[in-house]
Amino acid sequence: MAGEMYEDAVYAKETDSDAKTWGMMCHLASFAGYLIPFGNIIGPFIVWQLKKDTSEFVDHNGKESLNFQITFTIAMIAAIPLILVVIGIFMLIALPIVEVILVIIASVKASSGERYRYPF
Repeated sequence: MAGEMYEDAVYAKETDSDAKTWGMMCHLASFAGYLIPFGNIIGPFIVWQLKKDTSEFVDHNGKESLNFQITFTIAMIAAIPLILVVIGIFMLIALPIVEVILVIIASVKASSGERYRYPF
């Protein structure tokens, strides 16, 4: 655990500001889902495809963002039929709130050059 924290600190120092910005954009692009259907997947995918070859940091953040957004989308789709047993209503309320909070945390971490792993 301590070695992993050291590696993250070294990694943050070695990451240039352009990579930090694009890493952050990989996460923030997921908010496109609030404007267009499946934009939460399309946005990070486009950013990741454009910049994944320029930096390992951007590649890592793009993959993390895409993985989380795909998981989030599957959970939202699964919540729809669960409305019939009431728990789906709570899921449809809680999931977007959790998504916004985690995307903001991931964006802040990426902007400071830290690797972030979503908890899901």
